[in-house]
Amino acid sequence: MARPDELKTVGVPATLSGARTESASAGDPERRQAQMRDLIVKVLITSVALVLLLMYLMPLGYSIVTSFMTRTQASDVQAPILPSSRATFEFEGRAYDVLRVPIDGETRELALVRPGRATSVFVDPTDPEAGEITYEGSWRTLDPVYELGLQWDNYPRAFQFINFLQLLRNTLMYAGITTVAATFSAAIVAYGFARFKFPGKGLLFMLLISTIFLPMQVTLVPTYAIFYQLGWVGTWLPLIVPTFFANAYNVFLLRQYFLTIPTELEEAARVDGAGPIRTFVSIILPQAVPALIAVSLFHFFFAWNDFFGPLIYLAGSQDLQPISVGLFRFNGLYSSEPQLIQAASIMTMLLPLFIFFFAQRFFMQGVVITGVDK
Repeated sequence: MARPDELKTVGVPATLSGARTESASAGDPERRQAQMRDLIVKVLITSVALVLLLMYLMPLGYSIVTSFMTRTQASDVQAPILPSSRATFEFEGRAYDVLRVPIDGETRELALVRPGRATSVFVDPTDPEAGEITYEGSWRTLDPVYELGLQWDNYPRAFQFINFLQLLRNTLMYAGITTVAATFSAAIVAYGFARFKFPGKGLLFMLLISTIFLPMQVTLVPTYAIFYQLGWVGTWLPLIVPTFFANAYNVFLLRQYFLTIPTELEEAARVDGAGPIRTFVSIILPQAVPALIAVSLFHFFFAWNDFFGPLIYLAGSQDLQPISVGLFRFNGLYSSEPQLIQAASIMTMLLPLFIFFFAQRFFMQGVVITGVDK
């Protein structure tokens, strides 16, 4: 038989266990409410993000959809949103448009065989042997019937009309040469600011960065006058030569990345007898591949989309114009063919999109270049 003190000892844990159970039971509703609040917040944030994403992608979706439309559908405000073509019906060796006709209190899809001002004649495509159907009213007020269909021939037509191969060749040459020149020149200047000490270094760097805030319109006229006196207008030289003299944006990005590279690597190379050039080529550049790729992509996309510069300096040389100016000229000539304009625009953006997604990992790694310990 247990003693009273043993009963008290045994009863204490039971009491504590019951208190814990009651506390846990009371905390479960609070925990579930907190989880429900977190879930609601996550759903709201995700919904807002999806709505913003859809709004951002709406112009691209409109371009893709319009590029597969017919000219009639693209100019018809009552046409469906998806690419479609007007439905027709073959009757007695001819094709007739199918319209929605209100007859006898119902709307039927009938083929217009003999249009008239006040009276028109239709036939039923599902039962042409039933004879002609007369409609009292103007057929022009009737809505046409559209059938879903993609106009794939818009792309070959736009490819031919815009002379896409020549424009693509010019753009690749312009973007490729300037990308290599801008990246290499910016890397050299950034290496000097990141690793060398010389009088006025801080002042020179501040002057270089201050050029970012200088609008292009301020230097446009004197720059054009200089290139005109040199006889470079009408050639690629005004667009290519300046890229060999470094850009402030690129220098700043690469300098910040070079500062994160440990100096011990350069000291070890210096001990082995490597000079500044050998250290730059063998140590700095291989370590800065993500930043170099990011700067290269930044400039490549800029050169690919550059419109103002080529428009000014290549206005009289259509055989040298890049795709941005060629697309603008095509837009003016075929303003009544929106489906061809959108098809040409989609073809223009395919290569940059492919390059971006192919190099996305290196690009995102190179963009985050400050505050990172290597």
